[in-house]
Amino acid sequence: MGAAADPPQAPGKTPGTTPDGSAPGGKPGRMRADALRNRRLILDAARDVFIEAGPDAPLDEIARRAGVGIATLYRRFPDREALIRGVVLHTFTVLSDTVQAVREEAADPFDALRRFMHVALDQKIGAAMPALVGCVDFDDELDNARRGLGSPIEELLREAQAAGLVRPDVAFGDITLMVIRLCRALPAVTKLLVDDRLAHRQLDIYLDGLRSDGTPARHSLPPPLVTLADFDRIRAELHAAHKNENGSAPG
Repeated sequence: MGAAADPPQAPGKTPGTTPDGSAPGGKPGRMRADALRNRRLILDAARDVFIEAGPDAPLDEIARRAGVGIATLYRRFPDREALIRGVVLHTFTVLSDTVQAVREEAADPFDALRRFMHVALDQKIGAAMPALVGCVDFDDELDNARRGLGSPIEELLREAQAAGLVRPDVAFGDITLMVIRLCRALPAVTKLLVDDRLAHRQLDIYLDGLRSDGTPARHSLPPPLVTLADFDRIRAELHAAHKNENGSAPG
């Protein structure tokens, strides 16, 4: 299925707003609760579909995944560029809000860093941003959102190090690049291993490696636990799927 065409601006529309109260480019503005909910559903679905199929993915598939009509999507985001921009800005905003929240709620700076990294993994920043950042112009708002995320993460790391909870040789890139690596789905194995849950387990293993000697007890690792038997099962399932796909066609 080809990408849905971006429609022309509706005649009679009030400049600077959409029918649900959002501003141009998918900015939230003052919106009703149901409109805010639909907007978030659309942005989350768009992020996932763009990761899977690229920035030219069909917009009607995004609407279907979000559980809304295509007209609802276009009311929030009048064209593809506005939707992509909305996903990028939403990702930066969610992570900036998360840094602030975890600093207030966590038991210590290491716990705050751990919580933040798990949320960043859920937001799939390492898979979404490489696919989308080249498709939008970074105006002042986007650039400020990007810059406003980096410094709080670095401050969180420095606080954990000052408290003796994180090794002193850990740098900003060790935090961000690990999240980026874990956001990338494993080829072929993804559908067989519940890859998102596996990434969170591996992040906890990595976080334990950031700890200073003598720090508090580690968290128990979450499932799934992948054994050698699991790999044998995966190999057999992949082999069977390959044979089915390449089987001889009926005469």
